Amino acid sequence: MPLLNASDKALWRLALPMIFSNITVPLLGLVDTAVVGHLDSPVYLGGVAIGATATSFLFMLLLFLRMSTTGLTAQAFGAKNSPALARALVQPLLLALSAGMLIMLLRTPLIDLALHVTGGSEAVLEQARRFLSIRWLSAPASLGNLVLLGWLLGVQYARAPVILLVVGNLLNIVLDLWLVMGLHMNVQGAAFATVVAEYATFALGLLMARRVLVVRGISLPMLKNAWRGGMRRLLALNRDIMLRSLLLQLCFGSITVLGARLGEETVAANAVLMMFLTFTAYALDGFAYAVEAHSGQAYGAHDGSQLMDVWRAACRQAGLVALFFAAIYALAGDNIIALLTSLPALQALAGHYLFWQVILPLVGVWCYLLDGMFVGATRATEMRNSMAVAAAGFAVTLLTVPLLGNHGLWLSLTVFLALRGFTLAWLWRRHWRNGSWFSDANPS
Repeated sequence: MPLLNASDKALWRLALPMIFSNITVPLLGLVDTAVVGHLDSPVYLGGVAIGATATSFLFMLLLFLRMSTTGLTAQAFGAKNSPALARALVQPLLLALSAGMLIMLLRTPLIDLALHVTGGSEAVLEQARRFLSIRWLSAPASLGNLVLLGWLLGVQYARAPVILLVVGNLLNIVLDLWLVMGLHMNVQGAAFATVVAEYATFALGLLMARRVLVVRGISLPMLKNAWRGGMRRLLALNRDIMLRSLLLQLCFGSITVLGARLGEETVAANAVLMMFLTFTAYALDGFAYAVEAHSGQAYGAHDGSQLMDVWRAACRQAGLVALFFAAIYALAGDNIIALLTSLPALQALAGHYLFWQVILPLVGVWCYLLDGMFVGATRATEMRNSMAVAAAGFAVTLLTVPLLGNHGLWLSLTVFLALRGFTLAWLWRRHWRNGSWFSDANPS
């Protein structure tokens, strides 16, 4: 029996470039953490952690721009519908640029609100404010990049997303090192590096999308008319995914917010440890993205056999990758922590909670893959409901924090990921047994 069958190879052809490109995203976070973590005070690292969390909460609340774009694009690609393919690019891109301009213009009151909710010491909050006042200038490009990434993924043009993510994040890393370490701009340098890289990536992404449009035979008149029709469906779909993303960001944001209230060193240690989870999640999302594209294509073509082949391949291959990450963190986690911060107190504190990073890849891989299945089929309502169940479990488990301290935060996150996977698996199994996956998909 061959090590990789045809379905495994088809999955890896799309997943592997996405894994390598996705890894550059947390690699940027690793560089930010390592560079700022080697400054002379944990205040800088705490400020960047809070600023990054606020940015993630706001921008990733609009992650529906990528997710809905991928699903609708993949379905149009599977159905060979060129007008729908053009509409899947133009409409969400207009939404992204409009939302980005609004965030940029209103960033001062939004920052005030974010820092008020977060809490923490004045010194840490001041560094977070300096970071955010620059970082959110990139909002139009950041959100536009979500749409371009989703659309290019939906047409299964894997090389383009790789170029976008790798080039953009490598530019960010180079600028980060230069501005923070070379010019001593501290947190402002880290923020400015990201702004420049986001706009450069957006410009490159537009060129890549133009090339795909030409290959697919989508004309300029077709693009000019693409903003018409189907907007109600897009807005309804995005509403449910946005609610899902809101619950997701509330849960992840709580880790930093509650960690900040446990002390400056705790929030800094959690920032270091969150790099483990982020790195793993982005790597495993390479498989989720591949499943999204194949699931959407199969939905558009009503091809159940293709869908099941890719699903089984994803479970086999992503499960092995999750085991690999768990083993690496178990064997070399302390060394990785030492690379991220040179402060002995933070090293010791982070090491105390390291075992959670061994558990999380094995628990979380299934919810990532199932997310891909549901995104591709644009089953936004079911994704929203699943996230609501998981968020409720997360909230209940937080009651252990007064007793367990920071362990309670990581336990809550583990329960959250487990419930996401369990509820989506139950829904997926029910649809497949009833033959309803293609017949009664969410009309929104």
